[in-house]
Amino acid sequence: MTIERKPIRRGGIRSAGYDTSARVLEVEFDDGSVLQYSGVGAEIARRFLSSAAPASYYKDNIEEEFPSRRIR
Repeated sequence: MTIERKPIRRGGIRSAGYDTSARVLEVEFDDGSVLQYSGVGAEIARRFLSSAAPASYYKDNIEEEFPSRRIR
């Protein structure tokens, strides 16, 4: 699965993208690592991707709330 990510470049997050049909959020960090979070709802993904403080939203609503797997 290839998810197109858009640049974020704030708070240690380099880019992120969301696959609506698979409900997978992909987050790339400044260190080059990439994590995929499964079961993420479209509204949570939308709020994260449009957040003025994406790192805070990520920590509060995504990091510990959804199963993840490291892909890079």
